[in-house]
Amino acid sequence: MHLWGKVKKEWFLVGMGASIALATVSADWGRAGGVLHLQQITQAGIALIFFLHGLALSPSAIKAGVSNWRLHLCSQSATFIIYPLLWVLFGKLFLHHMPTALAFGFCYLFVLPSTISSSVAMTSIGRGNVPGAIFNASLSSVLGVFITPLLVHLFMGLEGANMDPLASILSISKLLLLPMVAGQLLRPLLLRVTERHKKLVHLVDRFVILLIVYSAFCDSVVDGIWQKFSVGLLAAALILCAVVLVFMTSLIQQIARRCRFDREDEVAAVFCGTKKTLAAGVPMAQVIFGGDPALGMILLPIILYHPMQIFYCALLANRYGRQAAEDVKKH
Repeated sequence: MHLWGKVKKEWFLVGMGASIALATVSADWGRAGGVLHLQQITQAGIALIFFLHGLALSPSAIKAGVSNWRLHLCSQSATFIIYPLLWVLFGKLFLHHMPTALAFGFCYLFVLPSTISSSVAMTSIGRGNVPGAIFNASLSSVLGVFITPLLVHLFMGLEGANMDPLASILSISKLLLLPMVAGQLLRPLLLRVTERHKKLVHLVDRFVILLIVYSAFCDSVVDGIWQKFSVGLLAAALILCAVVLVFMTSLIQQIARRCRFDREDEVAAVFCGTKKTLAAGVPMAQVIFGGDPALGMILLPIILYHPMQIFYCALLANRYGRQAAEDVKKH
């Protein structure tokens, strides 16, 4: 019963593993042009996800966090400058020691925007600057629509990948940004409904991501992903994700302290600056890389990184929260 309780609590992470396993044995069902026609279903689901994200964004909370420009500069620089610099510095090594699609997966991980919900949740647990976190996470998501495809084109285009950045930006804007704007405009009318059905909204969000992961890995299985992959390579990818996460967390903490952020701003900077979005990353990859049969391997780093960042940042958030409680007792 204890094990079943853990499975229920972490059903989404279990579901990602199950989606990959299911794709391995039923690739012809979920692949592009397959029996289930998942491409059409997932595109509608993606638009629904970002419509619901638009409904959830609080304009008053975003306005409350606007003025703290040092926090914004630190968080956005970590997301869109420091992380991409890792590819500039080490990309050649990745390409030399990994299959090209997996190396490009790490490049894609580095250029993704931050998360919204978990960044804000972790900042709240750590008793950090929640309005600042809401503003930064929301800004990162909007900037990512434009910056992520441009960086993908810049880095991967130099390695011979064929992609059109303008077409990607337009497609992503239509698929993600327009539904989000529509959700924000309809927020006064529909907010109460979504608040009453929060669990259902959460389920829809996660279910669509699982469908996309399943579809992507079906295409990759047909393309022979498991013939190109080994247990050693998977272990190396896991270790690399962990090293990147710990390094970036420590670096942002040091930058925040050198800039003399107060504790609340440091907490927000750490959780907004280290996170990478799976919720937006998976649908964006589908648009940027189109029908590339290697999409499953490209997505693997963010799929591995996602549970790591949740676990590690939860530990860090609890530590920050305890420190804040101790500071209150001292005063």
